[in-house]
Amino acid sequence: MKNVYSVGQVNKYIQNMFTQDFMLRRIYVRGEVSNCKYHTSGHIYFSLKDETGSIACVMFAGNRKGLAFQMKNGQSVIVLGSVSVYERDGRYQLYAGEILLDGVGLLYEKYEALKKELEEMGMFADEYKQPLKPYIKRLGIVTAPTGAAVRDIMNIAYRRNPYIQLILYPALVQGEGAALSIVKGIEALDAAGVDTIIVGRGGGSIEDLWAFNEEIVARAIFECSTPIISAVGHETDFTIADFVADLRAPTPSAAAELAVADIRAVQERMKAYAGKLTRDMLTQLAVYRQRMEHLQHRLRDLSPQQQIREKRMHLMEREEKLQRLMEQRVGECKHETERLWQQLPMLMEQRISNARHELQLMIERLKGQSPLDKLNQGYSYTADTQGRAVTRISQAIPGQELTVYVADGRIHTQVIDVQETEF
Repeated sequence: MKNVYSVGQVNKYIQNMFTQDFMLRRIYVRGEVSNCKYHTSGHIYFSLKDETGSIACVMFAGNRKGLAFQMKNGQSVIVLGSVSVYERDGRYQLYAGEILLDGVGLLYEKYEALKKELEEMGMFADEYKQPLKPYIKRLGIVTAPTGAAVRDIMNIAYRRNPYIQLILYPALVQGEGAALSIVKGIEALDAAGVDTIIVGRGGGSIEDLWAFNEEIVARAIFECSTPIISAVGHETDFTIADFVADLRAPTPSAAAELAVADIRAVQERMKAYAGKLTRDMLTQLAVYRQRMEHLQHRLRDLSPQQQIREKRMHLMEREEKLQRLMEQRVGECKHETERLWQQLPMLMEQRISNARHELQLMIERLKGQSPLDKLNQGYSYTADTQGRAVTRISQAIPGQELTVYVADGRIHTQVIDVQETEF
């Protein structure tokens, strides 16, 4: 027998057929939940049925973070997932990625599509967000004239700042025409020149909040020149307006707190600043006063008048000291003069005696060096005709006339012969 296949081969072939079908990769299926079972592993097994048939479904534990409600039998839901064959059992089933309660699913899909489109256009970008003014005088409110939202905003705004001016634009926030009414409110308050605008309402279902998911509302918020705070629903509710607005508040009450500064806190802060400023000024004044006193002392010490006074006093002290020294010196000189006067005869006699002794010594010294004394001792002095002393035989020439000086006169002689003496 030819072309015989195993069960696994057939199941694999059918699985490939499902995998290649593009439509079955991402498909929305509406039906009623039955046979719902939460497994201990975290997976959810259930079936979807309608009046024409049933399909087995499974949601793995990893996808349950997108499930916002507890599934129960009998619920009408829309499941987003893919259809494939479980090869082991040979049966196909729907693998759920997201599960929405019926009626919400289509709106949610529309919400996601618009959110993606506006985000790609850059309407959620931070660079387009306007900063809120810290201290505002006029607050615009776009919301229903009745209801808890406007009352909460008014109560908190007046509690934080009794002088704030609130301008309410009574808009439709639910149902037909609500989106257009919100847009008109934003445009009117923007033209009125308020400092900040709060756009919001209380909580509700996705259908109730849908006006804040409309594109015309998103564009009106984006194009508004006044900073806008979006305060739609409760803390867990997110709308397109929240992403486009300059700031999102989780509730209308929180929006009022973000928009309106607490004047009491501002006053307390100003009082604290004033106290600190006063203390700093007093401290600075004390520092400058001390510095001024120091400079005054220096100026008094360095002033010309003070300098002249001090120099004059110093001069007087020097003068008095000089006078004392002069008187003391005169006394000492007078005493010394008297003492010297008394010693003068003895000193003069001693000086004369010393002078005589020194004179006698000089006379004796001169006598020893006198030529006459030498001549008297038998010595003579010989000179040539020019008066030059002849002390060596080399100065005498035979026939030369010489003069010999002796103690009592001169002898004129002539050189007969020269003879060298050997000692």
